[in-house]
Amino acid sequence: MNALERLAATIEARREADPESSWTARLLARGPEKCAEKFGEEAVEAIIEATRGDSAALTREAADVLYHLLVMLAARGVSLAEVLAELERREGTSGLAEKAARKP
Repeated sequence: MNALERLAATIEARREADPESSWTARLLARGPEKCAEKFGEEAVEAIIEATRGDSAALTREAADVLYHLLVMLAARGVSLAEVLAELERREGTSGLAEKAARKP
């Protein structure tokens, strides 16, 4: 199990934790919309660091983005395994071809 899979498992385990003792439980208790909002905030912070060129800061923000993405997915009942399966399905397919095959 890699770090991302362990993080996803931890997030799932924290679903039942006391929101007063767990940031993850607190986010999940606030609902999917709040989880999505927090993901968006972290994504913007990563974009800002990418434009500044500070690799260490971008690395930290990217870790925050991945964490909040997994929380947002968990809030909507989507597992990391489902996302990985979708990536595997797309593997070997040109990005241009994959986009063209999507329904409008």
